Amino acid sequence: MTSQVMYGKRDLVVETLAEQIRRGEFAHGQRLDGEHRLAQEFDVSRGTIRQALGELQRRRLIATRTGIGSFVTFDGHPLDQRGGWAQALADAGSDLTTSVLDIAPVDRASIPGLPDDVDLDEAVAVRRVRSAQQPDGTQRVLSFECASIPATGALRDLPTTGLTDGSLWTTLQAEGLVGTTGEQCVDVHALDEREAGILGREPGTAFLRTVRTSFTSDGRFVEHVVSLLDPARFTLRLSFGEDA
Repeated sequence: MTSQVMYGKRDLVVETLAEQIRRGEFAHGQRLDGEHRLAQEFDVSRGTIRQALGELQRRRLIATRTGIGSFVTFDGHPLDQRGGWAQALADAGSDLTTSVLDIAPVDRASIPGLPDDVDLDEAVAVRRVRSAQQPDGTQRVLSFECASIPATGALRDLPTTGLTDGSLWTTLQAEGLVGTTGEQCVDVHALDEREAGILGREPGTAFLRTVRTSFTSDGRFVEHVVSLLDPARFTLRLSFGEDA
């Protein structure tokens, strides 16, 4: 009997907070109240709150973690990627220019690192490079990115229509796909021959690789992005703490 009562209380907390999140009562990145305050508000134990937050995280409605966030910087300037790389770089005063290499349909099996639980039948890959002018006037490629997005609605026609205003973020937003939750992994990657050719480097050169998978507030898949970044210009920073 006791376990049934606790389970019912947990469900009440989960559904109440989930509805508030879906209605937009919490701004993107806004912290929920702490466990102690939530426990008082719902008149339940902190253990019940902890279980409820775990369920909300499983539904990808919140992110609960130690380490408030990690973020990439360009020349020391933080890049807020929620509005897209191009806008983030522009806000940082970057002189990088973006070029689309190709936009093409891909199958799920060809998307490296895509989590198994992502619901995706068909996808479109958008491959781009970012370059900066060197003192001698030549352009040097500093990053290569491959973004895989769901081939739904107007996105299915992107290989023909191209990106809206040249922006992938704007294109996704027009389809109601705005990433609010997700995960990002970072490691050091030795370029293979294909990547080295695109980036104008020697095979084996060490680059910073980020792999980011994002979802909407109601759990729909938005994009899976693999980026290779020149470590001479891009770095990763991490802020610590506990957040929900």
